[in-house]
Amino acid sequence: MTMTAGPSVILHTNTPAVAMKLLRDKHPGLSVYPCDSYAGLAALIEETKAEIVYSVRFDGTARFPRSALLESPTVKWVSVGGSGTDHLGPWNPEKVTVTNAAGVAADMMAEYALGAMLSFSLGLRNFARHQRARTWITGAVEPIQGKTLLLLGLGRTGQALARRAKALGLTTLGVRAHPGPTADVDEVHGIEALPGLWGRADFIACCVPLLEATRGLIGAAAFAVMKPSAVLIDVSRGGVVDEAALLSALDGGRIKGAALDVFSTEPLPADHPLWGYENVIVTPHSSSVYEGWEEKALDMFADNLSRYRRGEKLLGVVDPMRGY
Repeated sequence: MTMTAGPSVILHTNTPAVAMKLLRDKHPGLSVYPCDSYAGLAALIEETKAEIVYSVRFDGTARFPRSALLESPTVKWVSVGGSGTDHLGPWNPEKVTVTNAAGVAADMMAEYALGAMLSFSLGLRNFARHQRARTWITGAVEPIQGKTLLLLGLGRTGQALARRAKALGLTTLGVRAHPGPTADVDEVHGIEALPGLWGRADFIACCVPLLEATRGLIGAAAFAVMKPSAVLIDVSRGGVVDEAALLSALDGGRIKGAALDVFSTEPLPADHPLWGYENVIVTPHSSSVYEGWEEKALDMFADNLSRYRRGEKLLGVVDPMRGY
């Protein structure tokens, strides 16, 4: 099939120069416009009558110009440069198609989660504190081999982490919306099985999208039955973990610690208590940010754009009810 005449495209990203070059190389002659702010998007859509917007959530969720994308009479397709789409939902799929770049950072996020697990088992933060104080202590480390990892979500990231965990000798338990045999996962359960799984886990990795069904999924009831030696790793979306319940669990010594890359409010306010815990690793929503990630996401978009222009079915279409 031949390609249609080019639709107008907006690249809504904080690195528009990189995006513009890549897209012009792959789609020469296309009308492409950069937008590197939230505030300027609505006016640019109106001015250019944009049909397609490639969009990265680069300045938090609270200010994200959702209405500019979903209420525009011209925008037919929003291509999200990452995997999460909760900052857009809900939307009418008959009016606008939303695709994502699921898997673009799965391996990196799996390495982040594995690194967090090793940091706690090796006690690296404790050793670093003594190093700063120049004190020699009687130290010990702990293996993760033989431990149990509970994976909440078995999408690309969960499966990438499961592969690594099995290679290091962990038992893997997984929870997904539609349970079924999954490579490198010893047991796969539905979400209703969680009450009986929390207490079996040494590490809990949260990799689910933010949906009504997952909001507050890890709350007081979960923390109440976790092992006191359990470590929580959250690379999902702020809101899946009930932060008040987490703070209570940390204060009560009910878990060993947590590695958190996502928060209900981002940026995390400077006065938020989570900053102050020695047994909490705080990172600024960066587990998916690595050199070359956006080029990879843009490659996926450019390939999908070719399909769009040929009138073919798009890849990575997100169901607004499922969130993936």
